Amino acid sequence: MPLSSSALPLLQVRGIRKSYGQQLALHDASFDLWPGEVLAVVGESGSGKSTLLNAVAARLLPDAGSVHFRTREHGLQEVYGMSQAQQRLLARTDWGFVHQQAADGLRMDVSAGANVGERLMGLGQRHYGQLRACAQDWLQRVEIDVQRIDDTPRTFSGGMRQRLQIARNLVTQPRLVFMDEPTSGLDVSVQARLLDLLRQLTRQMQLAAIVVTHDLAVARLLAHRMIVMQRGRIVESGLTDQVLDDPQHAYTQLLVSSVLQP
Repeated sequence: MPLSSSALPLLQVRGIRKSYGQQLALHDASFDLWPGEVLAVVGESGSGKSTLLNAVAARLLPDAGSVHFRTREHGLQEVYGMSQAQQRLLARTDWGFVHQQAADGLRMDVSAGANVGERLMGLGQRHYGQLRACAQDWLQRVEIDVQRIDDTPRTFSGGMRQRLQIARNLVTQPRLVFMDEPTSGLDVSVQARLLDLLRQLTRQMQLAAIVVTHDLAVARLLAHRMIVMQRGRIVESGLTDQVLDDPQHAYTQLLVSSVLQP
């Protein structure tokens, strides 16, 4: 359900389909996303959830279907109908993408401050003092010591790299962020800290997000609503607590029961 006063969805996904040869990766996936809403996409490995995320984020061209995003200036626009330049501008302003491996979303050989400031420079900001001050502010917001501003991500721990990647994405105040298994591969204590940070930032910024995860605990903590995928199809959707506490589809029931088993 929408979390802002807007009665219109921020994102409309309709009939996304993708095949690789004879293998159907996505079959007619459709959903809406509202301003300020966090949507979890769950399912086992190979269920199509990452393919769906990349297709919606215009990182992968589907065989059929449409994705409409409500832009600030021109209202609802078909993303696949945009020029590459328009898609690139959207990706570095109103959208963000947090990779599972932070190294895929960072420039590993430039400083932490430059990683954060680069998106702002892409929008034409050139004042060094302002860029550095903004980077310092965002390092603080993601709980990285500002004394590390001139250090490269190669010297950071996995959790710090992921927090830096989040700062890099959020510095332009996007309205939608895509997250692909953002806590996977991190120690449990680091995961908990990162999840608390993500929940705090999405609430503070009224940020819409699509979070791909295999971890139902992550979905419950972060997401207002969730969709369950099996073999490229959305088999169940609804409010997160409702789906997890009273799953209707046999596959969802299996997922939930596998987590509850000792």
